[in-house]
Amino acid sequence: MTTAIEYPWGPAADGLDQPHWDGLRDGELRIQRCGECATWIWGPQWICAHCHTFSPGWESVEPTGVVYAWSRSHYPFIREYADRAPYVTVLVELPHAGGRRVLGMLLDGDGGIHIGDEVTGEFQLDEGAEWPLLRWRRTQSATESERPHR
Repeated sequence: MTTAIEYPWGPAADGLDQPHWDGLRDGELRIQRCGECATWIWGPQWICAHCHTFSPGWESVEPTGVVYAWSRSHYPFIREYADRAPYVTVLVELPHAGGRRVLGMLLDGDGGIHIGDEVTGEFQLDEGAEWPLLRWRRTQSATESERPHR
């Protein structure tokens, strides 16, 4: 007898982030943006932290960005990822969303990722999951000699 996997992700019970998840289903990355001051907002909020209005809306943004930080996980913190360990989680800065940063799994394996690598998002629905996730794939692979020293 096999046990059904229950994936722990999806919209919050209060519905605040529902447009984000609906966007993933539609193949779009949706991020909040204030209707008054145009500030990009992530994670989802009821009010704009910049101008304090209750007018955040949702806009589709291009799912491309730059790796701001990354981490390799050898332990599957979510049991559904047990067969994927080790895996790399990346924090991606989105230039088309005011530099807001979103988290996701890297699809290219765990070798050679660097801060500053360009990535493109892909929307993937795991078998048995109700909601898709945004995962990231490198679009450039500069060698160490091509990278500026920091």
